[in-house]
Amino acid sequence: MTMLRRRRNSLVQIMLIALASVLGIGSRRYAHALPGFVAAYAGDTLWAVAAFFGMGLILPRASTRTIGWFALAFAVAVELSQLYHAPWIDSIRHTTLGGLILGFGFLWSDLACYALGVGSGVLVEIISGIVPGEDRS
Repeated sequence: MTMLRRRRNSLVQIMLIALASVLGIGSRRYAHALPGFVAAYAGDTLWAVAAFFGMGLILPRASTRTIGWFALAFAVAVELSQLYHAPWIDSIRHTTLGGLILGFGFLWSDLACYALGVGSGVLVEIISGIVPGEDRS
């Protein structure tokens, strides 16, 4: 028998995306006031948290594990795309939204930040129980 998985609450997902985004942008804007390690890596980590909750918004019935894998794949694809520099994509990157989503230059350390960010999103979802009926095993 197949159990119908309950949907994530879209409003909660949007609020979590907004929170991660505001904290991530704030970590860049106020980097001078933060410890060096936090200033260097918080933005990318929070970007991945927002990507995780964004995937949950797009796929509201998917398991937390599935959302995690999709978010990580998306983050890695975006980072790898930063190795490609053509005028059309660089013009997108030079817009505010394009720069926030696509970034500018490939860094290996960003991949570690993305893994930590997606893992954090998974933990938030599991611990908080924001996915009703999700198997916590």
